[in-house]
Amino acid sequence: MSIILFDTPIRKNFYPITLNKSLGDVRLGIFTLKEWWQQALNKPILLKTDDYLQPLYEEINDSEEHLFIDASVVPDNNIIHKILALQSSEAIADEFGLIAFKTSNFNNTLSEIFKKIKIIDNRNFVNRITQPFHLFQINEQILKEQFDWIIKQKQSYKISSTNVVINPENIFIDEEANVEHCILNAQNGIIYVGKNATIMEGSIIRGSCAILENAVIKAGTKIYGATTIGKFAVASGEIKNSIISDYSNKAHDGYLGDSFIGSWCNIGAGTNNSNVKNNFNEIFLYKEATNEKVNAGKKCGVIMGDFTRVAINSAINTGSVYGISCNVFGNGLLPKTISNFSWGLNDKYKYSKVIEDINNWMYFKGKQLSDAEIIVLKYIFDNNL
Repeated sequence: MSIILFDTPIRKNFYPITLNKSLGDVRLGIFTLKEWWQQALNKPILLKTDDYLQPLYEEINDSEEHLFIDASVVPDNNIIHKILALQSSEAIADEFGLIAFKTSNFNNTLSEIFKKIKIIDNRNFVNRITQPFHLFQINEQILKEQFDWIIKQKQSYKISSTNVVINPENIFIDEEANVEHCILNAQNGIIYVGKNATIMEGSIIRGSCAILENAVIKAGTKIYGATTIGKFAVASGEIKNSIISDYSNKAHDGYLGDSFIGSWCNIGAGTNNSNVKNNFNEIFLYKEATNEKVNAGKKCGVIMGDFTRVAINSAINTGSVYGISCNVFGNGLLPKTISNFSWGLNDKYKYSKVIEDINNWMYFKGKQLSDAEIIVLKYIFDNNL
């Protein structure tokens, strides 16, 4: 029996973040959702998603009985206990549908599975994410929960005496991390610095903040909290309440707030985003994939898909959604929605150029697209997803 995170139609709400990946692969706090479930259950996790994305992931034996968990569910002790207690053909559900169930032959639709299993608990207080802005809205809470788990597993390395430190008990420094001549203020939240990460001199870090493995925080950076800087990412300037995913760069001055940046993105020098309307009204995200507007609350910057690059000195509007693999440039305040594979504001990439430019950026960090990733990008491109 395997434990499988499965995608439901909720995955499409996260356009464009999950256009080229399972929701389980999205980073929240220190871990991806898949990694967080692996830590919580201490067992390997597989991913089950839409057919066009499944080649990215390990093959699943559909004839065996498995324990399935909705990828939009965030682990907590209560729900973990209920999930592990499930017997064959039993399920837990809430208003959004199945939370978890144990069954074989998952080739059936969810509605067919509903008919064949017994709902033993209709739980309405499970912690779910159902919209992209939820990722940065609950990042503070998740960072603290994951930090508490980490410090029970291993001990922090010593913090260099060159730093100004407030509440060192809320700071974790992993091996080979380089943090010198910085201000680390963990008075109101945790600070996690991953293996081989570098925080250059003069940086000011306020918790909660996670700077992951091999990430680089450039000199004089200001991070205000509830922020995750992904693995091998580069960050600089002024950052608040945002998630910058693995291998992405915001390497120069400029403001980023209340935003989610996908993997392998680049934000040019001097680029700023607005995260609050001048009249402080509610912010609505328009999602091209579902042709709907969703209320994101009072603060929301930009949701950016993987492989997208934004030119220097760009002005990103409040509540913006940028698709995957875009080369964004234009005069004045940029549009709130930019379609996948856009070149500038009015043209579209050629597919061959999409792959060439992505691989150029990946080569810079010693990587390249896999065959499966190329197939997925081609599918998205050809089908105008």
